[in-house]
Amino acid sequence: MKKTLIILISFVLISCSSSENHADYEKNLEIAKKFISLHSSEDWEAQAELIHDDLSWSQPVYGSENYGKEGHIEAMKMYQSMFDNIKFEADYWLPGVDPETGMRDGAVRTYGTWTGVHTETGKEFSLSSYHAMSFKDGKIIGGGDFFDFGGFMASFQE
Repeated sequence: MKKTLIILISFVLISCSSSENHADYEKNLEIAKKFISLHSSEDWEAQAELIHDDLSWSQPVYGSENYGKEGHIEAMKMYQSMFDNIKFEADYWLPGVDPETGMRDGAVRTYGTWTGVHTETGKEFSLSSYHAMSFKDGKIIGGGDFFDFGGFMASFQE
């Protein structure tokens, strides 16, 4: 009986602690929202200030390897020069979890839709995406963009 009670109490404590957000989640969520908002206002310089020097970012290109801060800045510049009226409408902002423990770790994830206009063709777009961001020292240190990059770019071909 004593063993059963200990197991039950342990289960309750673990369940309660896993449902609470990490202490840094709210702060990191604001950084993530600011990062996305700055992309919409096409301010890559301010975005770059939110990126950790040791960034490892997964790009949405088949067969590509992760890139660092400079590569990500170049990608942001590319999107901001190729598109106007960039907007992100989030469906969800969710806490991330440590892949080894399954416990919330302060990371931020979002599902949503990007809209805007391709500058060269004038075509409007609507792109569903998923983005994950992990943090260190109040800056984005890891994560990635997940959407159909090839199909997205091909949609602007004549």
